[in-house]
Amino acid sequence: TMAFKYPAARRDESKVDDYHGVKICDPYAWLEDPDSEETKAFVEEQNKLSMPFLEQCAVRPQFHQRLTELYDYPKYSCPYKRGNRYFYFHNQGLQNQDALYVQDSLDGPATVFFDPNTLSADGTVALKMGRLSEECEYFAYGLSSSGSDWVTVHFLKADDLMTLPDVLDRVKFSCLAWTHDARGVFYNCYPRQDGKADGTETTSNLNQKLYYHVIGTNQSEDILVAEFPDQPKWHSGVTVSDDGRYAVLNITEGCEPVNQLWYCDLEKLPNGITGLLPWVKLVDNFEAQYSYITNEGSVFTFRTNLDAPRYCLINIDLEKPNKEHWRTLLPQHDKDVLGSVASVNQRHLLVNYVHDVKDILQLYELSTGGLVRDLPLDVGTVVGLSCKKKHSDFFYKFTSFTTPGVIYHCDLSQASPEPTVFRQVEVKGIQQEDYETNQVFYPSKDGTKIPMFLVHARGLKKDGSHPVFLYGYGGFEHSIQPYYNVPYLLFVRHLGGILAVANIRGGGEYGQTWHKGGTLGNKQNCFDDFRCAAEYLIQENYTTARRIAINGASNGGLLVAACVNQCPDLFGCAVAKVGVMDMLKFHKFTIGHAWTTDYELNYYLSLPPLTLRYSPLHNLPPPPHIGAAYPAMLLLTGDHDDRVVPLHTLKYCATLQHGVGNSPGQAQPLMVRVDTRSGHGAGKPTTKAILEDTHVFSFIEERRVKNHFRSQKAR
Repeated sequence: TMAFKYPAARRDESKVDDYHGVKICDPYAWLEDPDSEETKAFVEEQNKLSMPFLEQCAVRPQFHQRLTELYDYPKYSCPYKRGNRYFYFHNQGLQNQDALYVQDSLDGPATVFFDPNTLSADGTVALKMGRLSEECEYFAYGLSSSGSDWVTVHFLKADDLMTLPDVLDRVKFSCLAWTHDARGVFYNCYPRQDGKADGTETTSNLNQKLYYHVIGTNQSEDILVAEFPDQPKWHSGVTVSDDGRYAVLNITEGCEPVNQLWYCDLEKLPNGITGLLPWVKLVDNFEAQYSYITNEGSVFTFRTNLDAPRYCLINIDLEKPNKEHWRTLLPQHDKDVLGSVASVNQRHLLVNYVHDVKDILQLYELSTGGLVRDLPLDVGTVVGLSCKKKHSDFFYKFTSFTTPGVIYHCDLSQASPEPTVFRQVEVKGIQQEDYETNQVFYPSKDGTKIPMFLVHARGLKKDGSHPVFLYGYGGFEHSIQPYYNVPYLLFVRHLGGILAVANIRGGGEYGQTWHKGGTLGNKQNCFDDFRCAAEYLIQENYTTARRIAINGASNGGLLVAACVNQCPDLFGCAVAKVGVMDMLKFHKFTIGHAWTTDYELNYYLSLPPLTLRYSPLHNLPPPPHIGAAYPAMLLLTGDHDDRVVPLHTLKYCATLQHGVGNSPGQAQPLMVRVDTRSGHGAGKPTTKAILEDTHVFSFIEERRVKNHFRSQKAR
């Protein structure tokens, strides 16, 4: 007997789209309008079902209390120096947003410089971006509301914190780069369009432009310095060179790690910046990625994947720009991926390599590329690096699955410079020695070895009894490295669970080859890799299928939903956050057009399209579903998510409940949680984050207990 009565949702069977001969019915297309009364009613009815259910989970009160206690620890960023002062972000524990602090010296008293917690009672106004001018005259800061990607930029004087009248709106996916004279700042914005732009719209983001704002003027007077009217999907951003002389322009056309590279010599502008800049096209194609690191006069150092899928460093002399004159400074490593690179102490480079998903940090000579020394680092991830070329000291922050954060400081001007612990955070009630972290390599369907981290209580016995929280992403060259997460440790400690993080293809863990192995026509590899992770955990007797909960967000939400469609009996529970679910129409909404570098839209050469073969929305079974029952599913989205717009989750939910939820034998809940004043995730207030994690893990534990009793009864 069906266990849940789901809200009825109107099906419009007449809504059929023609994809070059492939006719696809889209009966819930009306959910694409977030402002319609019918959509609002659908969301309200779904929340009336899901929210009481989540609030009434047996472990919910204890989990929320313990999670709040464990969240309540001080959090710090690496300090960074501007002018003669040091700045850093700090959260006392349960503040909704991190505040920016300032101090005159590293051992001097610190005061609050900017506190976004004062801007909204519920913490939903977040500091999205902030840049101090080179000598600390001004602070430009961008605020977003309710998790939207839209940003409004404000300014204040850094010495007396006086707010300036300058305001920049329509800012999104923007750079924020000061010229060294502090006269103004480069930024990106979109032209005004019909309709709203508050984070609840679905209209495409097109025709981004690059402007220069002069302090003390109105935005209407801002100087257009770059636009691409023939390429409405292009994005750009400026970096001002370390010496302040050059504006380096990076142009992208999607999420693929490739870009064009233009520059402008600002010293050759006799009247300053007055209009479209005379850009020189150093690279005018999209064959590789080039990221500015530093320059010595006209000789520029770039990180690139040109003929180097694991990246390398090259030098390009602007006076001899032809490719035959380019020189390799650091060649591609045999196995490790060249990650972040930064210049420090005038003549050094801080270089981060990724070795089997774990970070290595080294110091090199800028002039020769020679290795100076290794920097001490445990097994984990460098999540913060703070330095400037003109300063001799630097900071780096280390974290791992069981380490909340250790910040190191090193001053290269000392006779025998050694990194020392500048600040170390401990969480009461969490002892690192109680846990162990192991990395395993398991075979995927095609035999490729996939790395996976396992975190669990020390001395755990492999007896098949343990609940597992299996997480994956697998897209956009994004690497999932060890990081500290409070609810993960709570799951391990108090629910006796195992955290499993699978580094599937599509990410950047092993460079471009690994990334492309899980994109476009190879996207199915991601789902195979993730499925094989679950099968490995079962085969190795860590757990059973009913005890596995899978989780992913955004591209990871696509991963979770696709895997449930393909093998529903392999998992006991599935949580998909802000997932990309409609793979035939994703490119039509907000910034979705940029994702075609990872997701294929090839309707001519592949019928049906490859995306249709795995699209979560289009592979749900129609009623009556008589196959394997689906696991318990919790879908999450936010009403202000203007990156992966809520319609993905809403259409998937309506289709899931219609085809699976209304079928005999589907006893597990299929629910959606739509949060208000929430976006894709960035800037989410601490109170909202704690409540969301409480609901997620309470849902997982509730289903595990029910599965256990159902299994016992069956015996």
